[in-house]
Amino acid sequence: MSKPFENLRIFGVLQRIALSYFFAAVIVHLFKVRGAFVAGTVLLLVYWFLCIAGNPADPFSITGWFGTAIDKVILGDKHMYHGDGIAFDPEGLMSTFAAIAQVIFGYLAGNYILTKGKTHEMLNGLFVAGGVLIFAGFCWDMVFPINKKIWTSSYTIYTTGLAIIILSVLIYLIEFKNSKGVWTKFFDVFGKNALFIFVMSGVLPRLLGLIRINNGLTAEGKTKYLSPFNWFYEHLCKPIFTTDPRIGSLIYALCFIALMWFLAWLLDKKKIYIKV
Repeated sequence: MSKPFENLRIFGVLQRIALSYFFAAVIVHLFKVRGAFVAGTVLLLVYWFLCIAGNPADPFSITGWFGTAIDKVILGDKHMYHGDGIAFDPEGLMSTFAAIAQVIFGYLAGNYILTKGKTHEMLNGLFVAGGVLIFAGFCWDMVFPINKKIWTSSYTIYTTGLAIIILSVLIYLIEFKNSKGVWTKFFDVFGKNALFIFVMSGVLPRLLGLIRINNGLTAEGKTKYLSPFNWFYEHLCKPIFTTDPRIGSLIYALCFIALMWFLAWLLDKKKIYIKV
């Protein structure tokens, strides 16, 4: 059953990616490489200022963050995310400022790799840049906490640094050491249909949620229903370690990733690649 428009959430992960990519592309096109770096830095600093100036007493909580009030005015309560119990959108308009900067920095990293080519100078530069960004992120965290919910500037440069370090390691292993095998093929299939698998990871649980499996009675005597995924967790994953529910949750997560990988593998085997 589809939601009526008046209760439909407008923003989400894919919407944020689209907005961030669009504005980052415009900035790169207009200001080129150096100008884009300056623009990205300015965006992070301006966002920091807005967060502090919006509510100095409680600037980094869901209720105190300045962006919530603005998102409510522009989007309306009913068009925002309510997963935390209140109207708050982790992919709302205001936190997109920092996300745009992150796309810019991603472009700059890719441009640097293409410009320098497969050289040790390029690899060393990536490692240094990643390390500097991680260190800067931790330093900024002291005054502007690393916070994914509101996508703080410190979170942006910290995660950008982590991504660059991981990319550097992969380039070193795959391109410089030619270390290819089963482990690279495993991730290969995800990369070939990345957005489609991401969408499926949200669509599939919702579709299967329409299937209701009888799971006994509640304390009030009402019939309790579970979706197939909920049933799988409750009856197969959770009972494995009854003393620590986190183990069952981990097993469920690994099984779900395995299912998504299998779907990606089937698509790759049939040479089906879904692109935007």
